[in-house]
Amino acid sequence: MGTFAVTGAASGMGAASAAVLRAAGHAVIGVDLRDADVIADLGTESGRRHAVEEVLSLAGGVLDGVAAVAGVGPDLPDAAAVVSINHFGPVALLDGLRPALERSGAGRAVLIGSNSATTVPAVDEELVRLALAGDEAGARERAATTQATSSGAAPSIAAYASSKFALARWVRRTAVTPEWARRGVVLNAIAPGAVLTPLMLGSTGDAAAQDPDEFATPLPVGRFGRPEDIAFWVHQFLRPEAGFTTGAVLVVDGGTDAVMRPEAQPTVLVP
Repeated sequence: MGTFAVTGAASGMGAASAAVLRAAGHAVIGVDLRDADVIADLGTESGRRHAVEEVLSLAGGVLDGVAAVAGVGPDLPDAAAVVSINHFGPVALLDGLRPALERSGAGRAVLIGSNSATTVPAVDEELVRLALAGDEAGARERAATTQATSSGAAPSIAAYASSKFALARWVRRTAVTPEWARRGVVLNAIAPGAVLTPLMLGSTGDAAAQDPDEFATPLPVGRFGRPEDIAFWVHQFLRPEAGFTTGAVLVVDGGTDAVMRPEAQPTVLVP
């Protein structure tokens, strides 16, 4: 049995992921703003440092896996905070815990993105560039500026979609670097769609959760996702058998991305 860290462990997909891992006999170190083994705000540099230090202490410096699930939705009024929490939080946490994953001999990491990165026409390429460059101050400023000139029911939708897009691209770039791939640590992402969590309901309201056919984006399977639907794949990515899978972004959204962008995957290699 192994030792795993799960962020966002107090509710939603994080709680479901922690439950699945515990049911499999693993030790789980939960990280969240409340009701967790480690209380930390991943939206701040000091909170990220604290989370890394506490997880390493509780794990004895060795981790078998990390599930970076914590995040906020587009309903959060502060677009700059959305970028810090959704992108810079998991990136800093995984960078800080990578050596502990390496020490296990077969470390696995998975983070939660979103299908909004590919199904919402609001991705800000400049914000993505700043995020991938590690410029948190610049990314926060860009998010706040974009928010001030936009309108809509979700005040931070551009920051949300852009932060999740940047996160997926970070996974693709980082997973294949020698520091990860050649040291036995695999890194993957899951891009959920409409999953019934407090985060989704905060963004869409209870009414949207009652009829999938009335949702803003199509759901070919005819139902919303459940936290357990995502927790299943979190567990799969963290299993030892997943050691040959890295740099993957798995869309788990009931077919939304496929029906909206049927020709997007696969694409041919352009020399």
